[in-house]
Amino acid sequence: MAKLRRNHARRGRSASGGTILKITLFALILFGMVWAFHRWNGARTPVPYDSGYAAEAWFLPAGGSGEVVEHTGFTLSYLEDWEQAEWVAYVLTRDHLDREWTPRRDNFREDPLVTTGSATDFDFRGSGYDRGHLAPFADFAWDADQADETFYLSNISPQIPAFNQGIWRELEENVREWARHDGRLYVVTGPVTSLPPRAYIGRDNRVAIPQSYYKVVLDLEDPEQKGIGFVIPNEVSTHPLAHYAMSIDEVEKITGIDFFPELMPADLEATIEARADPARWDVDPATYDRRITKWNNVN
Repeated sequence: MAKLRRNHARRGRSASGGTILKITLFALILFGMVWAFHRWNGARTPVPYDSGYAAEAWFLPAGGSGEVVEHTGFTLSYLEDWEQAEWVAYVLTRDHLDREWTPRRDNFREDPLVTTGSATDFDFRGSGYDRGHLAPFADFAWDADQADETFYLSNISPQIPAFNQGIWRELEENVREWARHDGRLYVVTGPVTSLPPRAYIGRDNRVAIPQSYYKVVLDLEDPEQKGIGFVIPNEVSTHPLAHYAMSIDEVEKITGIDFFPELMPADLEATIEARADPARWDVDPATYDRRITKWNNVN
């Protein structure tokens, strides 16, 4: 009898173990299905307004070769050979822009998160070039800490003064107005590193001077989902912004960067990125007039 009881007990444990194993496998399968569902949908759902910005992998560009560095309000890819970012990506919202601005403190400094070491402020001194922002201070002026991070030298590029304070400023101001109108924009910007540098500056590092810069803007808010790109030479300009407008696809061909590879379904991405229609993006004529009459007149 004792032997039978032991055998019975052993069979009971086996049956119980089998049941537990089945339940465990079912739970794992169910968890995997739920995870896959949320991941697929999350990869195509824009960031909620109240979530702030975190460097969700599904938003970041692809095709670059730099070191990806995440800051609070933006993420960049640092290209050591150029000593600057090849792209800077962030989300720009109406809610943030409508908040009170923090005072601007020109706290230009090295980026401690760049493992190879970023450019330094000494690299720009006496060069004759502006320390041009890629992610603008004004896009983050609603938050003191995020605004301060825009002065990391990883986010700075040597720009001709009449370009930085002229057409580049005009484009940045219009992008902010578009964000106020549309609610939320996805922005990626940087130097065109597929073209050789026009020259180099630097006391500590060899910082490349780009020939041109790009900016791509994506609006996924209803009722009108749209996108636009710009590639602008690093020089003074009297042309209107529309002169430099192009499709996101065209900017991708020039730069070799895929800007929004996981943000939206492939068919929507193909439709939006193939179309370039500056008429869908209102440009403030008064800002253009200020550029021509005032902003361009710097040395």
